[in-house]
Amino acid sequence: MIGKKTVVYTSGTFDLLHSNHLKMLRYARSLGDILIVGVNTDELVASYKSTPIIPFDERIELIKALKWPDIVIPQKSLDHADKVKKLKFDIFVVGDDWAGKYDYLEDLGVSVVYFPYGDGVSSSKLKKRIYENYMKLKETADSHLGADVDVRKKLR
Repeated sequence: MIGKKTVVYTSGTFDLLHSNHLKMLRYARSLGDILIVGVNTDELVASYKSTPIIPFDERIELIKALKWPDIVIPQKSLDHADKVKKLKFDIFVVGDDWAGKYDYLEDLGVSVVYFPYGDGVSSSKLKKRIYENYMKLKETADSHLGADVDVRKKLR
């Protein structure tokens, strides 16, 4: 708490920004007076899953452009104990795909809310769908040419 204001912290990768990201940010905003959003750096994300498609500098600018956050910061670690002391947040909101991971914050006086992300949109699902569609298009394009056709010869 800062003064008499409730501080909410949420964080994420926010790769391929989509409606579930917006729902979580809107919800987090509704829980307090000040919303701080941490955007995971590319290096942090690469430590636990594939590197984001959208570079960090662009992802953080997208989050800054939204109306809900008061403060947007780089997040370089998934351990939030030090952030509780520095940022004095009262509530932490994260997607329920991280359920249980941040329960330790409750020992530091922080209420932890696992936002129900549901089965809807996710960046991982979007990436998979884009890749699968690309492979189908590539297969279709490749099937129009025989394996022995050299397109470069026809262009000369």
